Amino acid sequence: MSASVIHQTGLQVLQHEPLARYTSWRVGGPADRLVLAQRVEDLQQFLQQLPASEPLTFIGLGSNLLVRDGGVRGTVVVMHQALQALAMEGDRVYADAGVTCAKLARFAASQGRVGAEFMAGIPGTVGGALAMNAGCYGGETWQWVDEVKTINRAGVVQVRSRHEYQPSYRQVAHPAADEWFLGGWFAMPSGDGKASATQIKQLLAKRLASQPLNMPSAGSTFRNPEGDFAARLIEASGLKGAVIGGAQISEKHANFIVNLGHASAADIEDLMAHAKAIVLEKQGVTLHQEVKVIGEGVLAV
Repeated sequence: MSASVIHQTGLQVLQHEPLARYTSWRVGGPADRLVLAQRVEDLQQFLQQLPASEPLTFIGLGSNLLVRDGGVRGTVVVMHQALQALAMEGDRVYADAGVTCAKLARFAASQGRVGAEFMAGIPGTVGGALAMNAGCYGGETWQWVDEVKTINRAGVVQVRSRHEYQPSYRQVAHPAADEWFLGGWFAMPSGDGKASATQIKQLLAKRLASQPLNMPSAGSTFRNPEGDFAARLIEASGLKGAVIGGAQISEKHANFIVNLGHASAADIEDLMAHAKAIVLEKQGVTLHQEVKVIGEGVLAV
């Protein structure tokens, strides 16, 4: 059982905290130390005291993330609950990293800003979307980014221009290591907000009809190969419904791996590897995972 203390900076610090409850797959071993931050200022003080040798990981809602069963060494920071600011600033939309992508899409529409409708289909936060250039339905997060706010492991907060980054399909080249997003400014064009809101409702209905949203998953497991779809390749390989342990390739959407209720992270990772191998064998295409995998496995006894 994890022990909770209130750090002198005002943060809640949990020792050996299971990370399964912080990921959308509901799997994952413990963090050596989990830090729950309510204010950026508290986190800055904590980071300023953190030894340079201490491994440091930030997570948001835990979607698009697989934490291995052996857990994560060092410190894991969760602070999406503290980062909820969402506002118009001049002619740009500002969103903190903890704001869900769906909330950002709806807010932009309410302000007569268009182009972010696709973000309603991203099952995560703005911070995660910025980190991986998340996208769906033909749109990508960084197409509207103007500036971002970041924090580094020394606790320094700064604003960076979009031009300092190199976004590409489902990844972003960062100008500095050990730096994490606190928020972003989005320069979306003006347009018909009501039409945008209607489009968002249609996208959400499509997502509900085509994806297994009633089961724990991490969203899309693999990136779409150029000119094709990972789901089509997986289904064409006869893998829809395939099971390893408590993990299953969804019968509703083949690019989703779901937790049947008793999966381990190893089950999911093994099923991912199995799907890649079979698709390569039968389709001649190498799938690349979209999901980020962190942590250590459990050594067999």
